[in-house]
Amino acid sequence: MLDRFYLIVDSTDWLRRLLPCGARLVQLRIKDAPESRLRAEIAAAKALCAAAGAQLVVNDYWRLAIDAGCDFIHLGQEDLDDADLPAIRRAGLKLGVSTHDGAELDRALSVDPDYVALGPVYPTTLKQLTVAPQGVEPVRRWRKALGARPLVAIGGITLERAPDVLAAGADSIALSTDVLGAPDPEGRARQWVAATRRAA
Repeated sequence: MLDRFYLIVDSTDWLRRLLPCGARLVQLRIKDAPESRLRAEIAAAKALCAAAGAQLVVNDYWRLAIDAGCDFIHLGQEDLDDADLPAIRRAGLKLGVSTHDGAELDRALSVDPDYVALGPVYPTTLKQLTVAPQGVEPVRRWRKALGARPLVAIGGITLERAPDVLAAGADSIALSTDVLGAPDPEGRARQWVAATRRAA
């Protein structure tokens, strides 16, 4: 099972601040950094999460995740083109895959992921996407298609929108801006922890 509050951060500095607030599922998503920094950040994130009893998901860098002995990787559709999926499985890594439409869902399911992410549910500023916000209706359809496989909803989801997304069938809500961009990120993270644990 995935924690319902799935926090995405771009540095271990955020983990030091937010793991003590109760975050138990975090993705380290760093773009365009030297390999030496990536290795250091992944190693530090792994240690911080282990100490806090949290699950670390490494975004994109599956080779580095294997080298660091991590146990979860998240890949986008474009990452699937180059990823060595047998090597990922041999290393024992669990796999999450991003999807935006039915064709991408079919492709994701063909690699037998441990969870599927769907988005953007609402407009988002985290990353530039060519896909329009989809609302909660696709969450309901994906939920039926996935059976028992966990569904992660992502994209513009705020604490205020979360109840609708969870009611539509999402098992977990991935987010970044609503916490990291808040005036009080620690306070907002605690609100998310409290709200999602009540909803579980």
